[in-house]
Amino acid sequence: MSRSAHPAGPRHADVLPEGHYSAPPADLNALDPKVWAQTVSRDDDGVLTVGGIPATRLAEEFGTPAYILDETDFRARARAWRTAFGADADVFYAGKAFLSRAVVRWLKEEGLNLDVCSGGELATALSAGMPAERIAFHGNNKSVEEITRAVEAGVGRIVLDSFQEIVRVAHIAQSLGRRQKAQIRITVGVEAHTHEFIATAHEDQKFGIPLAGGQAAEAVRRALQLDGLELIGIHSHIGSQIFDMSGFEVAAHRVVGLLRDIRDEHGVELPEIDLGGGLGIAYTSDDDPREPHEIAKALSEIVTRECESARLRTPRISVEPGRAIVGPTAFTLYEVGTVKPLEGLRTYVSVDGGMSDNIRTALYDAEYSVSLVSRASDAEPMRARVVGKHCESGDIVVKDAFLPADLAPGDLIAVPATGAYCRSMASNYNHVLRPPVVAVKDGEARVVVRRETEDDLLRLDVG
Repeated sequence: MSRSAHPAGPRHADVLPEGHYSAPPADLNALDPKVWAQTVSRDDDGVLTVGGIPATRLAEEFGTPAYILDETDFRARARAWRTAFGADADVFYAGKAFLSRAVVRWLKEEGLNLDVCSGGELATALSAGMPAERIAFHGNNKSVEEITRAVEAGVGRIVLDSFQEIVRVAHIAQSLGRRQKAQIRITVGVEAHTHEFIATAHEDQKFGIPLAGGQAAEAVRRALQLDGLELIGIHSHIGSQIFDMSGFEVAAHRVVGLLRDIRDEHGVELPEIDLGGGLGIAYTSDDDPREPHEIAKALSEIVTRECESARLRTPRISVEPGRAIVGPTAFTLYEVGTVKPLEGLRTYVSVDGGMSDNIRTALYDAEYSVSLVSRASDAEPMRARVVGKHCESGDIVVKDAFLPADLAPGDLIAVPATGAYCRSMASNYNHVLRPPVVAVKDGEARVVVRRETEDDLLRLDVG
């Protein structure tokens, strides 16, 4: 790989360029353990290693860009969630964050359940041997074919998302001679974002049945009357990348209020409450996520307190972490192509991937960290923006970062915390091939999702 120098970009201008730069870190070679998987470190030459394997070797063997997934870290996080909630609660991994047959097998072995939201995710789960009774099926517009397959397979629960779906699932289950376990997803008027929640006007969304106006109560009435359904609980989901538990407290209060009303009207105490997922992770050093045991303790105390106040038996709690498990376990490995200093602004660092392998920056204005990983550097820090190779000015991977001023074409850089929603939302924009997912454990690396080829693209083009 080339190590030739290029004209260094601006480093310490008196006025910060437009962006979110803070002061440069004291050591650009340091790796913040909050944003990297647990087996990541640097060797004596400053090369990043994961599971004992240098990033340079991974690039040579598997190419770039590539998602590098630390299996040891994934399993440890899955176990931490399972242990934190214990035998009296259920942890459903949210497959939408990232799903593959290898991941399904890890989840099965670590004792987690699985949440799917499409026929494709269901097919992946079943093909990898996840017991159907440990699967929950979500989605706001499940097709008749998807519902039929889920009921026939014997999934443990279907989360009902509308009045029409209540009837649809009941009819399909009854026609198959089944009684399908189900939860009703409600919207409780709470939307949580990181450190705040707003408790008004959030029924205006495609998911769930609003609690306001008695709609959720009416949905329960209808579900309880249908022979094809066994209503086992209420489901609530309030947002994503949540650090503050206040939103969950308000949501639990309102869900338990509905459970109390159901008991009073129907004489039934539903046995389950699902509080959803959305728990945050550290994308940058500024993020400070809670540990699973802290989350489990807080949620258990909230639900128990609310149920005691309503004189209800405490239902079985379910949660659905996806990002919180897989997000920190992977990083994306890129090769630097073009380095373009813009005097007085920043240096643009172009890599061999981009928005096709990480749409989150363009879609959500998400922030990430980035590090030079193929060597150490004692060069001055430069203000940089990491961009992709696509024909879009919004093709940004990392908006604002400090990288060594001697960064050159051929260097390897890595963006941590890309395990969630990067590969699962990847595209073929500009007919770029989607990267592989490479699992690393104990000095061994293997492909769990292979890199796409041009033959893959052309095989679908039947014109």
